[in-house]
Amino acid sequence: MVKDMLENLDKYKVVLASNSPRRRELLSGLGVKYEVKVLPDVDESYPDGMEGMEIPRYIACKKADAYRSFIQANELVITADTIVWLEGKVMGKPAGEEEARLMLHALSGRTHQVITGVCLTTSDIQRSFSTVTDVTFATLTDEEIDYYVRTYLPMDKAGSYGIQEWIGFIGVEGISGSYFNVMGLPIQRLYTELRKL
Repeated sequence: MVKDMLENLDKYKVVLASNSPRRRELLSGLGVKYEVKVLPDVDESYPDGMEGMEIPRYIACKKADAYRSFIQANELVITADTIVWLEGKVMGKPAGEEEARLMLHALSGRTHQVITGVCLTTSDIQRSFSTVTDVTFATLTDEEIDYYVRTYLPMDKAGSYGIQEWIGFIGVEGISGSYFNVMGLPIQRLYTELRKL
C-alpha cells in the first residue's frame, strides 16, 4: 500500500502551498517528495454564517483556486487551512500578544475543536475534506499563559497555541481525534486520500 501510494505520486510533481513548518514536517514524514510554493496575499475570507467544519475546507479550496491558472499537467497542489472552533466562534491567528493571551484565557478549562480543511488539486481533479479533533485544556494560570506567549510567540498559530510546544505539554488534558490534525495537517487522512488518486 505504501509502495502503491508513493508510486502513484511519482506521476505528479507534488506542491505544498503552505509556509507552515509543521505541515512541511508532517508531509516529509510520509516520505513524499514535494516542493513548497506559496502565492502572496491569497484571500482567506469566507461567507458569513458558515459553520465550523465548512470554513477551513472552503478556505483550503479557495487557496487552491488561486493556483489553478499556474498548475501544470503533472502537478498536484496541496492546500490546507486550520481553525480553532470554540462555542460557535472561530479563533484564527492572533493579531498580537494581547489577543493571544485573550484566546488562551478563553480556551482555558474548556474543550474546543481544531478543524483542518485540505484540498488536493490537479489540472483536472479537485478533492477536499475536513478533519476535526476535540482538545480539552486544563485551567491555565495567568503566569502560564504569559510565559507561553512571551517565550513561544504563537502569533502564527490558530487559537494561539501549538500542541507540540510547552503549552501542549502542561495544558492539554486530553484529545479525541488526530493529534497531527491539531498540528495543522491530518496526515493519516491525507495518506488515505493520496492512495485514492
